Amino acid sequence: MASDPTFDSQGRYVAVTRGVTVRVKPAYLPRQSDPESGRHVWAYEVTIENGGSETVQLLNRHWRITDGHGRVEIVDGPGVVGEQPVLQPGQRHTYASGCPLPTPSGIMVGHYEMVNEKGERFLVEIPAFSLDLPGGDRAVN
Repeated sequence: MASDPTFDSQGRYVAVTRGVTVRVKPAYLPRQSDPESGRHVWAYEVTIENGGSETVQLLNRHWRITDGHGRVEIVDGPGVVGEQPVLQPGQRHTYASGCPLPTPSGIMVGHYEMVNEKGERFLVEIPAFSLDLPGGDRAVN
């Protein structure tokens, strides 16, 4: 599902699926990180915007998190940060979360399972985004 990264004017990673736009902005958290003990922490803000013509609800999330050594962790679960938002056409939902890694870089990618008013379930791409230390080149690893 992942493609080459697309960025908006605010430097957020962007993907659009069936009229639903997902924008992600990661940020390294140096105060929560402890590089000497192999702990690097990032926050990320996600905005989901319904640009389609039908109301949709986010049911589940699926993340594939890969650290700098290629180790993969899969995270599946209901909703996002305890919510399963319903988005009418033109509405958006923004939330923040975080990710610790044992390496100073990594990548996250995934999808949301959504349902429309007709009960049709479909997947919405979360763009692949790079977790890199500040001052480094930003690229999808």
